[in-house]
Amino acid sequence: MHEMDQHDAAEPLIVAHGLVRHFYAGQIEVAALNGVDFELQQGAFSVLAGRSGSGKTTLLNILGTLDMPDTGELSISGRDVLGLSASQRAEFRLNRMGFIFQAYNLIRVLSARENVAYVLQLRGINREERLQKADEWLAEVGLAGLESRRPDQLSGGQQQRVAVARALASEPDIVLADEPTANLDSHTGESLMQLMRQLNETRGTTFLVASHDPVAMAAGKELLMMEDGRIIEHRQQ
Repeated sequence: MHEMDQHDAAEPLIVAHGLVRHFYAGQIEVAALNGVDFELQQGAFSVLAGRSGSGKTTLLNILGTLDMPDTGELSISGRDVLGLSASQRAEFRLNRMGFIFQAYNLIRVLSARENVAYVLQLRGINREERLQKADEWLAEVGLAGLESRRPDQLSGGQQQRVAVARALASEPDIVLADEPTANLDSHTGESLMQLMRQLNETRGTTFLVASHDPVAMAAGKELLMMEDGRIIEHRQQ
């Protein structure tokens, strides 16, 4: 049971205020995030866009609790995630978040079914149930019949669909996708974005996709434009 299921459904899923993150390149300080403010509603299908170096990946890593800001406030699903310990953040990620990466990040020696089931194993779901759920999600993303194939027996687009199934199998509050179409041709990338948008509409899962791919940007219901470590525009489309 989620601890915060009682929180007001009208409350935004993500509330970020004044997020600042600096890095050092030798002696030079670089502001990756320079005061990010935004809210994301439950059920959104949002694309975080901007040129390389605008701060997209840094922001996504902080939203995913994989990194911490220097200053600022961040609430996700009603929780002050910046106030959590490292182990609490890890548990929050496992139970609340799904991740899709540019390079798929599948475990090479495991089949598609086992890759999807692995995240359910981490959550303590018994073997029979997690394998059944894995097969259901692989069918949902169009990979029925390919459950026993390892990643090297699948195309790039198919591997990324396994990653989508893995991200959604634990029924997270939000899926964070970092440049998910970057290694795909434009047709395969468009197909992947349409799949994620369809899952957003049928399952109600919230997606935040960081990308500077025009194909990905066109698929978003709303666009968050980043420049120089700030969100300069937030528009419906």
